[in-house]
Amino acid sequence: MAVGPDVELGRGVVIHHPELVNLYGCKIGDQSKIAAFVEIQRGAVLGRRVKVEAFAFIPTGVTIEDGVFIGPHVCFSNDRYPSSVDESGDLLQVGEWQVTPTMVRKRASIGANATIVCGVTVGEGAMVGAGATVTHDVPPDSLVVGNPARLIGPRPKWWSRPPVRSRKRRLNTVEH
Repeated sequence: MAVGPDVELGRGVVIHHPELVNLYGCKIGDQSKIAAFVEIQRGAVLGRRVKVEAFAFIPTGVTIEDGVFIGPHVCFSNDRYPSSVDESGDLLQVGEWQVTPTMVRKRASIGANATIVCGVTVGEGAMVGAGATVTHDVPPDSLVVGNPARLIGPRPKWWSRPPVRSRKRRLNTVEH
């Protein structure tokens, strides 16, 4: 595994363990971060400031816009009717199946272990819950969860983090 010579890396891209990734023929935008054990295939495009966590799979046909979070073990597909062989039983070769494009719009977040079936668009600012299986387009600024993923409402206003609350700590003192 490695970073292939045909990968286009933007400025300031961080690949935490370049010896533990499989990147080839893809384009990765400025200031993006790629964790270990990630595969990004030929023709996949990642925008600026994209964060891809460990064990994610991003195949040919996937476009990810700026500021997107891809959680650990997220898996995209790119073929609606996957098969290893043709009608006569011969192994399919590169280009002998139809790649179906998938789009992830700006600032979307995809939770751990989510599966994104090809041909969908995850809307701008949308959030896909952990473990969801996305089979249809996800509206902008929405939250989807489950298998199959279902719309449960708008994305929480705090985006990806709960509000920080200052808490005064009470110190237990013992008097002697």
